[in-house]
Amino acid sequence: VVIGITDYAQGQLGDVVFVEFPEVGEEITAGDPFGEIEAVKTVSELFAPISGKVTAVNDSLDESPERVNSDPYGDGWLVKISPSNMEEKDELMSFLAYEEFLG
Repeated sequence: VVIGITDYAQGQLGDVVFVEFPEVGEEITAGDPFGEIEAVKTVSELFAPISGKVTAVNDSLDESPERVNSDPYGDGWLVKISPSNMEEKDELMSFLAYEEFLG
């Protein structure tokens, strides 16, 4: 599973300047923070949408954190995990439901 932030979220944050990642192999838990994202305006915790083991982090963001802003659904991904409970996915909003939620 690829985890990132939404286009709306990156727009609210402003220009991203740094991302703090968990370690590959680390277990993350749905609803708990797993890292931080720092923008010109603020620093925010990153919360796991589902539980699992981190299998990869987007190290390219160390040199080019602005990819989170320019391509949040592509090159701006944050971490990849191997889910430990796919049933948690059922608790997440679909993209269309999220768009409706934002209005």
